[in-house]
Amino acid sequence: MSQNHYFYGMVPVQYDLTEETKATIRQQFPPPTLPDATDIIDLTELGKGTAIETRVLLNDYQVRTTKTNKSFLKLNLSNQSGNIPAKMWDNHGMVATVQPLLDTHGVFDIKGTVDEFNGFKSVTVQEMTPCSQEIDPFTLLAYTKQDLDALTLELFAYLYELEEPYQSITLHAMEELWDAFRLSPAAKGFHHHYLGGLLKHTVGLMRICRYITVFEENPFRAVMKLIHKVETEYKQEIWESLKQDETYPRFVWKGTIDHLYQMLHGMAEYKYDNLHYDALMTSILFHDIGKLMEYDYAGKTLDIFQYLYPSAYFESTQRQQAGITMDPLGVFVGHIPYGVLLMNRIIEDKQIHVSMESIHVMNHCILCHHGLPEWGSAVQKPLHLEGYIIHIVDYLDSRYENTESNEEK
Repeated sequence: MSQNHYFYGMVPVQYDLTEETKATIRQQFPPPTLPDATDIIDLTELGKGTAIETRVLLNDYQVRTTKTNKSFLKLNLSNQSGNIPAKMWDNHGMVATVQPLLDTHGVFDIKGTVDEFNGFKSVTVQEMTPCSQEIDPFTLLAYTKQDLDALTLELFAYLYELEEPYQSITLHAMEELWDAFRLSPAAKGFHHHYLGGLLKHTVGLMRICRYITVFEENPFRAVMKLIHKVETEYKQEIWESLKQDETYPRFVWKGTIDHLYQMLHGMAEYKYDNLHYDALMTSILFHDIGKLMEYDYAGKTLDIFQYLYPSAYFESTQRQQAGITMDPLGVFVGHIPYGVLLMNRIIEDKQIHVSMESIHVMNHCILCHHGLPEWGSAVQKPLHLEGYIIHIVDYLDSRYENTESNEEK
């Protein structure tokens, strides 16, 4: 029995897995292998004159001119440890040679030397070669500090609890998509914007959903308790800001209370309906799974597109992958429609027999999980109890993550 708590200690994290089942999950759905921290170049720990040879992301560059009218490259590089300011002098025409490569590639192997001026460290790059080897994104991008193995086991513990056909839908989805799912960020900037973020966010939704639907007898009372906790935390944020001399205090829960009560009133329209727990939990797995296609980053493969559109072909597979960005194809569709498309593809591909009504319950959950059209919801408002709950838990988890310190994330 694994037990802990989430969301300010309110939400129990409780599930059962035997050691044999854990071993099976790890074998079939292994968590990512993290790089050895000693292999990552951290500029802050290196002295002036240190020679370095490492792999980096190219975030941006500019062609600048010195006071003597000589060209040089100002480079904004990064790896998993953070930003790496750099420059490359125009020795033997290097600017003209390297600049075309900077416009077509995002990951480079560099050789250079650490410089320091007034306590500010940078790198003078002597050689810069586009990476031709397989890229491990964990060596280049920030990733969750939480235990990926524990998150993996927890996710599958919840999926194994589901009745058929929902267990088959979710497990087949993970069989096809796990390699991408375990890596993917859940956003570019607002929340869970790091590798492993989608896994962590999905588990977070499932935790809060189980609190509302399993651990509390009444889902309406559970939601009211959660709103009360948010109100308490918001008051604490205000009080802490008053005690500090901050021009722009940071409030996680500002502007959330009225919206949560609005959603509670919406839920009340369906207070006599039976809750479809298995369909709801399945929808949570798929609610952001379209982000596998909506976001791009160094090391991401195009397999997910090929799975959804097996007869389609790419006119070009050349991509300038670097940090987490919107995918040039995925941005045309977005993660919400992709979630519906991927769920339906799994059901059809694996020939899973599920009722027409249940398919529409789950598709509606995916389409409405942003809650409001102006927030990206694909429908005007949720039209069943499950739709309101998936929005509420997504809304809470995406903001709660911003209460965590960088070390906790």
